Amino acid sequence: MQQTASLSKTSSLSLSVGLQVVAAIFLGAVLLYGVGFAPMDVAHNAAHDARHAFAFPCH
Repeated sequence: MQQTASLSKTSSLSLSVGLQVVAAIFLGAVLLYGVGFAPMDVAHNAAHDARHAFAFPCH
């Protein structure tokens, strides 16, 4: 019985890791294409505001 529970837990963990990898790739692609196809001033302003939000000097 213990081996079956261990196998089930490992299978579930493996599925969870795979799902996280797929979700990260999908999110990265959405961000990359979203910025890539955005007008230049929109992308610049978003990056500029993010730099200021993290107190990173940009000027």
